[in-house]
Amino acid sequence: MAVLVAVALFIAQAINFGLRLRDRQAFRLEQTVGPVAARIVDAAQGPRNRHAGQPLEIVSAPPVGDETPWDRFRSRPWPSDPIEAGLRRRPDIEEALRARLVEAGIPVGHVITGVRPLRSDDTRFARMSRVKAQRYRFARQELLIAVEQPKVGWWAASVPWQDSEWPFLSRLIGQTLVLYVIVLLPVLLATRRIAQPLRSLAKAAQRFHPGEADGPITESGPHDVRTLIMAFNELRTRVTAMLEEKDRMLGAIGHDLRTPLAALRVRIESVDDDDDRARMADTIDEMNRTLDDILSLARLGRPSEQATEVDLAALVDAGVEDVRALGKPVEFPAVERRTRQLRPSLMRRAIRNLIENAVKYGGGAEVLLRSDAKTVEIVVCDDGPGIPPDRIAEVFEAFTRLEGSRNKETGGIGLGLALARAIVREARGDIRLENRPEGGLAATITLPR
Repeated sequence: MAVLVAVALFIAQAINFGLRLRDRQAFRLEQTVGPVAARIVDAAQGPRNRHAGQPLEIVSAPPVGDETPWDRFRSRPWPSDPIEAGLRRRPDIEEALRARLVEAGIPVGHVITGVRPLRSDDTRFARMSRVKAQRYRFARQELLIAVEQPKVGWWAASVPWQDSEWPFLSRLIGQTLVLYVIVLLPVLLATRRIAQPLRSLAKAAQRFHPGEADGPITESGPHDVRTLIMAFNELRTRVTAMLEEKDRMLGAIGHDLRTPLAALRVRIESVDDDDDRARMADTIDEMNRTLDDILSLARLGRPSEQATEVDLAALVDAGVEDVRALGKPVEFPAVERRTRQLRPSLMRRAIRNLIENAVKYGGGAEVLLRSDAKTVEIVVCDDGPGIPPDRIAEVFEAFTRLEGSRNKETGGIGLGLALARAIVREARGDIRLENRPEGGLAATITLPR
């Protein structure tokens, strides 16, 4: 807003400068041509007016011996063009003066002008009035005008002249700066009053996380901004209440489902056939694991576990040992200690899910832990069939299974990767899957340091 106002002011002042400069040039032209034309008319009209004209730039007549064409209008014209050659001419003044004299009925031949610098020791200063001498010294230049009247001679005059527009421009620049201060300062204060609460609102929206206690934002700023902040506070309260209600509902569902599952587990002990009993027990265990995954995924937005400083090497090693305890081959070379702030139980579960997937579909797993200046990576590699490139994004969706390479004989319902990605993203990281050139799949957890 401040930049737009500044640009608008600049454009307005530029237009104003152009108009005022044009008016100033027209006024200066009139101030130069008008008096000179009037005096030439008076001097050229006849003997009765030749002595009535007053000197153009001095008050008293100089001695005849020192007299020059530029001291005053002579009672008689000069016989030849008194302007020296090589001076810079002003065609606009020549044309305007010619038109004015023709309009007054004065026959005009050549009209010649020339701009020359004034010398500080010019003898005419002593014969000028104090005011006019100051005008000449301030201008530092004079405009010489010579008008030819056919069969009569040349009439000559001089006026102080200043080509530079800097004095006028400097005043306009000063006015512009004052205008900027008067207009932009309140605009900057107003935009700051608007932007500061909006910035606080944006930060609060970015750091809003269900389950973390955070008080309402202070309502400040203009009315519209205060209304927006109030609406955000109410929205956050409603979202928190809905999530709490969801957690209570999921807890009740989990309790209600686990009770009949526990009863089924007891009843299958009465089944005589060992194979049938084992299959029933596996089914119940799978239902319990599925229930755990669903509840964990649903409650992930409001974890009860607090983030702590964790050694990632020890955490990965714990996940590896969980899978090794089931008799599965997993390699994890020893690495140095690397700490990070995260929720250890959730991250351990995400790592274990990736390792279990690698073991199920690749027969084994190799886990690597590496880091650089900005990130830490946990890489789980397997020698399985991999995933078609066009379906890599699909496997992260809940309840998604890839038939053929991910069949029902391996167990699970397709929540492992979805849960792992949700846990990692909750820790402000991400997971990517890549098919290895030598075969198999590499699942990489990337966490900021």
